[in-house]
Amino acid sequence: MASRKLNVLVYTGTGSTVESVKHAIYSLRRLLSPNYAVIPITEQVLLKEPWAPTCALLVFPGGADLGYCRVLNGEGNSIISQYVRRGGSYLGFCAGGYYGCKRCEFEAGNKPMEVIGSRELAFFPGTCRGGAFKGFQYHSEKGARAVRVNVVKEAFRGSGLVPEVFTSYYNGGGVFVDSVNGNSDVEVLASYAGELDVDGGQEKAALVYCKVGLGAAILTGPHPEFAAANLNPHHDVTGYDELIAALRADDDARTSFLKACLTKLGLEVNQETSGVPSLSRLHLSSISSTNVDDLIHSWEEIITREDGEEYIRAENDTFHLQKPETMWSTNGLKEALTSNDSPDQKPSDVRGEGIIDYSTIVKRIVTHENAWPEAKATPYFNHHAFYYSLQEYRRSEPEAEEWGDFLMYGDVVTSTNTLLEKNFKLLSKLPSGFTLTATTQVAGRGRGSNVWVSPAGSLIMSTVINHPAHLAPSRPIVFIQYLAAIAIVEAVKSYDKGYDDVPVKLKWPNDIYALDPRQPSSSPPSYVKIGGILSNCSYSAGSYQIVLGIGLNTTNGRPTTSLDALLPEHLTPFRIEKLTAGILTHLEALYKKFVRRGFTRDMEEAYYSHWLHGRQIVNLETQGGAKARIVGITRDWGMLRAEELGSDGRPTGKEWALQSDENSFDFFRGLVKRKT
Repeated sequence: MASRKLNVLVYTGTGSTVESVKHAIYSLRRLLSPNYAVIPITEQVLLKEPWAPTCALLVFPGGADLGYCRVLNGEGNSIISQYVRRGGSYLGFCAGGYYGCKRCEFEAGNKPMEVIGSRELAFFPGTCRGGAFKGFQYHSEKGARAVRVNVVKEAFRGSGLVPEVFTSYYNGGGVFVDSVNGNSDVEVLASYAGELDVDGGQEKAALVYCKVGLGAAILTGPHPEFAAANLNPHHDVTGYDELIAALRADDDARTSFLKACLTKLGLEVNQETSGVPSLSRLHLSSISSTNVDDLIHSWEEIITREDGEEYIRAENDTFHLQKPETMWSTNGLKEALTSNDSPDQKPSDVRGEGIIDYSTIVKRIVTHENAWPEAKATPYFNHHAFYYSLQEYRRSEPEAEEWGDFLMYGDVVTSTNTLLEKNFKLLSKLPSGFTLTATTQVAGRGRGSNVWVSPAGSLIMSTVINHPAHLAPSRPIVFIQYLAAIAIVEAVKSYDKGYDDVPVKLKWPNDIYALDPRQPSSSPPSYVKIGGILSNCSYSAGSYQIVLGIGLNTTNGRPTTSLDALLPEHLTPFRIEKLTAGILTHLEALYKKFVRRGFTRDMEEAYYSHWLHGRQIVNLETQGGAKARIVGITRDWGMLRAEELGSDGRPTGKEWALQSDENSFDFFRGLVKRKT
């Protein structure tokens, strides 16, 4: 079973700088979403995780390449080199460019800053010599400048339109010399237009493309990933305002060039280059509209009043409570109007399409106390369809009575989990089953530090579960993610008549996979991830408050596939409103049974009937590479059960119980590995 390469990994470990990482991740997400997930990683991941099979591009940003050498020389560089030579792609910006060469010469003769020596990766078989221009200072913008770069258009045949010249941010990068001329494995992609302060050879190569075995690398001296919108003014640096202005004026050409580089490395680029959408209002409603007033009343002690307006100033976000009839009041208009006279919100300091600090934006909650939101207020989510479906599902599931009664929806939000879990003042006032859902997330969260834009077409929801603390010893919280996984699969398969054969499965501990519809029917079954579960927990007033986040590709086909793509032609596409109601109904019924009886044999069997791991043979990294067979999960604490196999393939009698918060499952390589 081969895994698809859908991850773009950006190194953020020792040696990298925050600014370079920020610019790299921003630009890559802007150009590659929704086709790829752009994920930050550290040296621990490079050294210990099996990242290569799913990696479409490995990116090393600017910083100091000696830091890269210190933690990755030897084993780390061997892993990276093997990945590229077997068909992978490497993109090194500035310090990442120095790092990818056979030799680095930086500030030769300037003893306090001089760095000279060989490098192990040696994708470019020559030398990267810098700084190409004088003035570089670590952790400073005083050496920064806008440089003109001439593009070698012949190098980009088949990679889309490219400019003849563009302006790029530069701060300390090198020029690539030796092995440029006469080497069929090296192409110069662009050259510095101006005179250099070091010997740059005849080509003055600013960017090079290197064939490396079956793979390839692009190394840069300047920073084509730096966007003017994300540069802050530096009044102490002479000419910095002019630098930003020059970059802004030529941003389209820079973007086109960066797209062409990514295309040359084999990636599928988003030609629209759409910016991150603005946040929308949040619409609070209830299956019985009059109950909204009761909920707001329960928030009384956390509401503050200023100039006749109501606010909740929570730990991470500020919420402004508005009524449908007053949301276009004078104060509301002041808050809502943007440069486009749109009701969506942007912070006052946003410049163009720059990186946004969403915590500074007031989130507006429209409280619908008399009727459900009108379709024109929420054009991408039909509240009538949701509440009707909720009532229909409850008729066949008597245990489901309350979850979904309160729904808060936003067209565009930061993260449904963050808005609840990071604002404890609000979270502590929410009942079980309160659900926040959205059409698009601009800062969606996964396990660890993963953050991404969740595109329209994904089912995105977070539900509050108040789990009594006295039940935790006998009803462990870890099982709730398993209940959620069962609920998702069963909601899909019971969506309507004929949907019971939709090929969705569970991967331990919290992922949803689907049979890849793009694989030929004659090939062995291949599964791709289409969803996941994220559970966060806090404690308040005798209960553990769980924010259970669910994301599921429903109608969007990128970056992997979607539920709709799995359907035969005679079945109608999924409606997110109806599927959300189905998940909530199944989840509430399962949770109530769990509270009464624990994780029963029936629940265990339901979990096994949908999971991918039935009697799978794996190697346990946590046990020195021992071979074992997955036999299930323990019913007391929900740990993964694995029995040891001897050299003859038979059980030895030894069994391990592995915790989901300490280990993860690399299904494609049959490996249970330590988390880092």
